[in-house]
Amino acid sequence: MLVHSRRGRWGAWALFLVLFAPLFALPLLVIVTASFSTHWSGAFPSGPTTEHYAAAVRGESLRALTTSLVTAVTASALALLIGTWAALSAAALRKRGRRVMDALFVLPVAVPSVVVGLAVLVAFSQPPVLLNGTRWIVVLAHTVLVTAFAYQSVSAAVVRLDPVYEQAAASLGARPWYVLWRVRLPLLLPSLNAAAGLCFALSMGELSATMMLYPPDWTPLPVLIFTATDRGSLFTGSALAVVLMAATLVVLLAVSRVRTRATYR
Repeated sequence: MLVHSRRGRWGAWALFLVLFAPLFALPLLVIVTASFSTHWSGAFPSGPTTEHYAAAVRGESLRALTTSLVTAVTASALALLIGTWAALSAAALRKRGRRVMDALFVLPVAVPSVVVGLAVLVAFSQPPVLLNGTRWIVVLAHTVLVTAFAYQSVSAAVVRLDPVYEQAAASLGARPWYVLWRVRLPLLLPSLNAAAGLCFALSMGELSATMMLYPPDWTPLPVLIFTATDRGSLFTGSALAVVLMAATLVVLLAVSRVRTRATYR
């Protein structure tokens, strides 16, 4: 830690706990507690049950979770591909060109996500590219929203790359594509995995743009959570939220292990 005295460290930890508990830990604890309850009319919940989780892992809820996972994985893969290509291309541009690329890729996160959803809806509701009413318009909107984070993460890593490795490979006769595949991308692998995890987490929780675009046969889990709570089923919605958090954390832990092994190598 940056604080070297014992009293200062204890103070820093106390401040962290004071801020963390009410802002982060307590709301999550309330959601988890509500997911195991049937009533909450007083200071504490009552009627402990696991029926909400039994319903959350079957039927419509299970389909919604699968929809969210497929959407997030597809959008993250596309965002990582596009963001990496754009970051590598921007690194070869002059300063003004890089600024233009940065502005273009940051634009989707500079405006509310509902605006992005409306833009996608208007753009792809008419031929020749008609995606409205299909699952692909949801995947496209998620890709647009998370590509900026992939681009920024990879761009920051590209700037820190030591050009000595590429120059050494080129001096030994390696072609540009070989240098890219065997030198640059392996060096960028930790940042690529971090960007993939961030894109996945953001896509799993996306709601605003999704509400404007999703067809009846492609309902992600956040939409189902919103629908449940809007009907007054707060305990069912809490269980669905816990399932969403758990699924996201499992994937992020898997991605972090990949990143750790890549860093070690």
